[in-house]
Amino acid sequence: MTTLVIGVDGGGSKTRALVADGEGTVLGAADGPASAIRPGQEERSAGIIAETVRSALALVGVEEPAVRVLCAGVAGAGRAAPRDALARALETHGLAEDVIVQPDAAVALEDAFGDGPGILLVAGTGSIAFGRGPAGNESRCGGWGPVCGDEGSGAWLGRRALSVVTAAIDGREPDTALIGAVLTAAQTDDPTDLIAWAASATPGQLAALAPVVVAIADQGDRRANALLALACEELALHVRTLSRVLFTDERASVPVALGGGLLAPGALLRKRVEQRLRSAVPGATLRAEEVKPERGAVRAALRALAAA
Repeated sequence: MTTLVIGVDGGGSKTRALVADGEGTVLGAADGPASAIRPGQEERSAGIIAETVRSALALVGVEEPAVRVLCAGVAGAGRAAPRDALARALETHGLAEDVIVQPDAAVALEDAFGDGPGILLVAGTGSIAFGRGPAGNESRCGGWGPVCGDEGSGAWLGRRALSVVTAAIDGREPDTALIGAVLTAAQTDDPTDLIAWAASATPGQLAALAPVVVAIADQGDRRANALLALACEELALHVRTLSRVLFTDERASVPVALGGGLLAPGALLRKRVEQRLRSAVPGATLRAEEVKPERGAVRAALRALAAA
């Protein structure tokens, strides 16, 4: 019987599951819909994760696999109550002997720095900075959710793009190429349709406007570039705040990693955030490699397996 572990990254845009053997070799992977925890909907998140895991297991082709540990890093699992509720819901699916649920930033930090010190800045559908100091103490900054936080994230950019578009249509702001691009993304020619669209939009749908903002900014649109500049300031502030908490101040040597779809290697926003960090956090040493939270979840599962 082959011993397996499973690592899951459950985000606001998609879910990814990796199946690995006891040595950490990945044997199968699958993607599914968003499984970020929404208030009171832990069962829904568990169902999506379970279906994605089963899809990954179906690709393994191992007879009588024994899944010892499943580690899921999930957006919205920062508080104990939803985290524990999701763990209980996952246990009912019988996917593994042991189920571990962590915040998505925690498994991303695991992939970036293992058990060493560093600060991880994530900007995807949401945003958060999560870090560990030289003494092993951990802290977070941001990640307050789409209603009252997640500054610099995709959903945050999407909401602000809608405000810019409606203001420009009114004449309260200068004309911008964002108008046509956002209307196209919302699949409408009538600007008044944006009222109903925005009212029912999920964080993931709002975040889908972020690539539109980036593309229009790359074309030279001043208003789109102003939005990206504001996002850079917000994201850099996350890192500077944590550097002071965990590393004394922003001038100390601080390992920093960037993750999430908006900060993927080569992305325009990543390049601008990296440039801004050089002055906002002078001690930052940027990690060039891509951060993969699902890989960090596998490593956390292997660590739990070894401890057992």
